[in-house]
Amino acid sequence: MGASHSHEGLELSDESDYEEDEGSTRTESEEQYEDAADDHASMRTPPVSNETLDELDSKLKALKLKYGSPETPMNLRKAVKLYLHVGGNTPKAKWIISQKLTYYEFVKTLQIGGDDEDDYESSSGGDEGFWVLKVGKKIKVRVSTDMQLKMFGDQRRVDFVDNGVWALKFFVDDEYRNFITKFQDCLFENVYGMEATEANKVKIYGKEFIGWLKPEESDDAMWEDADSGVWKGSGKSPMTPVRDSQDLLEEFEEAATGGGIQSLALGALDNSFLVNDSGVQVVKNFSHGIHGKGAYVKFDEKDKWSGGSTPKKALLMRGETNMMLMSPFKEGKPRSTGLHQLDIETGKVVTEWKFEKDGTDITMKDITNDTKGSQLDPSESTFLGLDDNRLCQWDMRDKTGIVQTLANTSSPVLNWTQGHQFSRGTNFQCFATTGDGSIVVGSLDGKIRLYSKTSMRQAKTAFPGLGSPITHVDVTYDGKWILGTTDTYLILICTLFTDKDGKTKTGFTGRMGNKIPAPRLLKLTPVDAHMAGANNKFHGGHFSWVTESGKQERHLVAAVGKFSVIWNFQQVKDSAHRCYQNQQGLKSCYCYKIVPKDESIIESRFMHDKCAVSDSPEAPLVVATPMKVTSISMSGKKRGLRN
Repeated sequence: MGASHSHEGLELSDESDYEEDEGSTRTESEEQYEDAADDHASMRTPPVSNETLDELDSKLKALKLKYGSPETPMNLRKAVKLYLHVGGNTPKAKWIISQKLTYYEFVKTLQIGGDDEDDYESSSGGDEGFWVLKVGKKIKVRVSTDMQLKMFGDQRRVDFVDNGVWALKFFVDDEYRNFITKFQDCLFENVYGMEATEANKVKIYGKEFIGWLKPEESDDAMWEDADSGVWKGSGKSPMTPVRDSQDLLEEFEEAATGGGIQSLALGALDNSFLVNDSGVQVVKNFSHGIHGKGAYVKFDEKDKWSGGSTPKKALLMRGETNMMLMSPFKEGKPRSTGLHQLDIETGKVVTEWKFEKDGTDITMKDITNDTKGSQLDPSESTFLGLDDNRLCQWDMRDKTGIVQTLANTSSPVLNWTQGHQFSRGTNFQCFATTGDGSIVVGSLDGKIRLYSKTSMRQAKTAFPGLGSPITHVDVTYDGKWILGTTDTYLILICTLFTDKDGKTKTGFTGRMGNKIPAPRLLKLTPVDAHMAGANNKFHGGHFSWVTESGKQERHLVAAVGKFSVIWNFQQVKDSAHRCYQNQQGLKSCYCYKIVPKDESIIESRFMHDKCAVSDSPEAPLVVATPMKVTSISMSGKKRGLRN
């Protein structure tokens, strides 16, 4: 199956509104991980000369639109051409002119909608209200990351979403740059509730994160050096690049058994598991994906799920022979008071565990394995738990180290072996572990904290938030890279730094000092963000899956609406990549492949690296929707059962 690609790069036509654009068809080779900004020269507005400006000024004056005039806010310095994208992702998709000449302004307001005369507005700021972007009479949108604003510096153009996809083209370079600066300042103020001054930015980010505050001053050398031993040492990259002739090929699509899929638990051994409304479907792992209906473990009526809700979290343990199932205490609420332990070999729920500390019932909102590969350990009896202000390790053995009896009529209590209950303010949301058991935690305020494997009390490093809650977090096996998921973008962070002795370390083992590399953002183009569907929020960003030292993750994947989106990891790390040219602010990558589905995606995950074979650059991708599960390969060659 071929991947879907954005039509945003189509020519911005200056013809009449409904004339077809010429030369808008893309070749297959152009589509491989392609920046949605096409390089068509016809898209670029030619530089505006003084004579052109004088001519435009005369026309404005003839229309009685004198800039600086008290009768109208229109002025040449804020003049733009407004385009609208029509046709979606069909072959007839194109940009049409909405207004050949209009104006924009940033104003503060108390509301969007209603009568303008009743709406407080100010272009000079003030303490009340929030910043919005107005373009003529057609657009009035709150300045936020929901706009999915994308910059095209070489074209003096920005695209964004507001009940459709729009493009602004500026007549002069200075005005384009002024717009970007003002947009970023308004965004900062809307997010943090304070003016975007130098002092306030330092207050939010901290002096150590000067690269986050001023990306142009960030030292990107660490991005290039991070994998020098893996990628450059042999003179030959171990990662097979995606060739122009390669595509994503759908190998298997099967309907779910027993109701809508709630979660996906991939195994690294023989089986993987689909958790749905009424039980767990066992499927076989092949080198070309997962398929085949194996055993089906149906939940018995006597298994009283907390609040009667379906399990939303499945965690494999003990050599993938056991599964911990956690369901919300109340439907729609993420917290749970306990979990069920399923013995996969017998197909029985063997016990219900309770979360308790110092004799008091407590809740957890997430659980994960102690390390990246600990689900493969047949003797594993511990796992990690997370709540708003708690980070801890649970042990299924009693305090003397003996596994608790499961014949108890009441729920046995998990043993809190280590951890910390923070007094306030952490608002933890999600977490993940490295190969050695170091922990990364994402928070509601966007902060990402790194904890060493020896202490959960105090973070070794705390990266500042960019204003959006972290809803999911992942980390590479070696701990060098962190991927945080927000509703509108993914954030990729390099944890490496050089200590005072010249040694390279990660932020899990020491404080990173004041030369912390700026992060990079992974985003959808405005067209793709709009086409992703009503529930177009990113969720579940993951690296490809390795559990062995010396192996390197090759790709990143996340779901958004009906799209599964794949980035080439090495390409994202390349500072010279064309995505990053002519950008202001943090580097944002728009090079990806899209796998579209007919319904909203529950989860997208790469299978274990063991499933990657010689003619494929990656293990198969598994995409689960409520009623189907699909395996997708990067190679067209059919392969048999993995040994």
